[in-house]
Amino acid sequence: MQSTLIIGDIHGCYAELLDLLDVAAIGDDDLVVSVGDLVDRGPDPSSVVELFRSRPHSLALCGNHERKHIRGVLSYSQQVAKLQLGADYADHVGWMATLPYHWERDDVRVVHWGLFPGVPLDEVPEDVRAGTTSGEARLRERFGERPWYEFYDDDKPVVFGHAVVGPEPLVLRDRIFGIDTGVCHGMRLTGLLLPQFKLVSVPARADHWARVRGEWQAPVLRTLPWQTMTFEQIEKKVRSLRDPELDGAVLDQVQHWLTTLRGALPQLRERLDAEVARIAETAGEEFGRAAAAHPAGSWLLRRRAGKLSPEHLGCASPRQLLALGSALGVTLASDPV
Repeated sequence: MQSTLIIGDIHGCYAELLDLLDVAAIGDDDLVVSVGDLVDRGPDPSSVVELFRSRPHSLALCGNHERKHIRGVLSYSQQVAKLQLGADYADHVGWMATLPYHWERDDVRVVHWGLFPGVPLDEVPEDVRAGTTSGEARLRERFGERPWYEFYDDDKPVVFGHAVVGPEPLVLRDRIFGIDTGVCHGMRLTGLLLPQFKLVSVPARADHWARVRGEWQAPVLRTLPWQTMTFEQIEKKVRSLRDPELDGAVLDQVQHWLTTLRGALPQLRERLDAEVARIAETAGEEFGRAAAAHPAGSWLLRRRAGKLSPEHLGCASPRQLLALGSALGVTLASDPV
């Protein structure tokens, strides 16, 4: 008889996935179903994705982490996964875009996260099923602060992940199963074996996210578009990535670069004012024409007209400040790392 193993959030923990398949005695003809969140935070998302793509009798749902990649909304864990997936990233994301948001048969229904009890799954918004921020807002509008599954009274068992319930699965009334047991955070990977409805789990081999987020910090930071971000965005990003448990050396480099660029503003202001005075003296009434032909023409014209802030010289981003420096013959460091 074919068995079905429904697995909680794997998050790139390939070794534990293999451990679980072994403990559950899953054979080639058995069905393996992931509740979603195959990627992000763990050490080997490539192998996890490739297993589900290549193994017959396998199915993965689209979780909120896959959805972020599909939509190009990349926060830190997605930026790490993008580098981990390497040259195959676009192809894997294309596959993610084909994944369903729920799976159901006569004996069970599975979602990554939420549903509206009593409403057919294909009528529940995708963001609710996937567990996105907007989906969470919809659930709060409907149920307040209580979780949706407390309102679930259908006889058909429902299985979900997304919300880490601790190292042990959540089981309510023998038909509600929350099976995200935090494997990427050093807890366990859990599956539900059907038709027995037997829970199986294996321990995490490490607190993977604690290690991965530090190991990949420098590579991720080197990919960020520091030059085109505004100075305010850079400062916000640096603050958001500060972690007392991680080496902050690269972030310190970014902060030093930012300080150095801003420290160049007085010198650039003097150079700009000197060029305004020189052109005004030599060109007289033809100042506009002469200034427009200068590499720093836009800044010269605005500075003479009193429309250029002396504090930032109209440069909201490092790229603009670097361009001004180049136009005035001042060399500044172009990249922080």
